[in-house]
Amino acid sequence: MAVGHATSGRLIAVEGTCGPDLAAAAKRLSRGLGDGASGVSAWDASGIFTELAAADPQVARPTTRTLTLLYAADLAFRLRWQIRPALDAGHAVVAAPYVQSAMALGSAAGLPTRWLIELFRFAPAPHVCYRVRERRLRSSVQAASGYLEFFCGAIDAGGDPRQSARLRTRAIDFLDRLERRRRCTPLTA
Repeated sequence: MAVGHATSGRLIAVEGTCGPDLAAAAKRLSRGLGDGASGVSAWDASGIFTELAAADPQVARPTTRTLTLLYAADLAFRLRWQIRPALDAGHAVVAAPYVQSAMALGSAAGLPTRWLIELFRFAPAPHVCYRVRERRLRSSVQAASGYLEFFCGAIDAGGDPRQSARLRTRAIDFLDRLERRRRCTPLTA
């Protein structure tokens, strides 16, 4: 990922596959940063996914590529209105999730790695990346509780419920590889 411009703040990425666990970890990290933190930048800050969830159920379900493009658009919104202003002001900001969670899910859904890398090239590299380890696969988490839950719910409606579990398992494998390559530091949920 290319960095758009130099900043004096710190970008902290929190990645994982369980929305509620990511949100809780991000809040803990933000509180631990004290006065130097500007808070948490969470997915759907732009409201894209809220609008999509409210769409007429008769409208065709979005494809995995469309959902990934929408996530990138939401991230661009977050960068413009939340993350970059905080960094430019010298604050630390926690982004949960950031790029790697979306790449993990896109890769798990079969999107080409090269395409995912190019798509997220606009996002500055975080100063540090934490990975929230999954406690267990949960099937009871609400669809809008996180990006992975929304993604799986959007493409799985009326389909095979095992598809969500397979996607999540593949996304976890992607994040495991990042952790082994020391690109993310493990963080227990």
